[in-house]
Amino acid sequence: MIDVESFKNLTLHGGFQIVGIEFTSDPMVDALEREAIAKTRIVGLKFDLLIRAALSQEELSITLYHEILEAVTVASFDPPDSVIEFNEGDFERVAHEMQAKLGEASPQNLNRMLQSFGFRGE
Repeated sequence: MIDVESFKNLTLHGGFQIVGIEFTSDPMVDALEREAIAKTRIVGLKFDLLIRAALSQEELSITLYHEILEAVTVASFDPPDSVIEFNEGDFERVAHEMQAKLGEASPQNLNRMLQSFGFRGE
């Protein structure tokens, strides 16, 4: 079972930090007015995640992989070549691949994922 508290104040490869994770039952839409499962607010190197409540553990895990890889890529001054051309579909595909390869999202697995794409150190 995913321990959401273990992600709060987590330092990620690249020097980024998850400062908060909140859940909402309110509908969410992305910048293109499409239904969204999660949103990440990026301020400098800090991320605040807002995630739809009542997701299954697998959906939550995939969402965490997706949101963190996307946020780190977008917030990086010079992201690795391995992710520079990614679009929304690529982030979703990789999130599913990481779920299958690494298992349930955890602080360690998020950093393993980031390291595998070339994000280094804190």
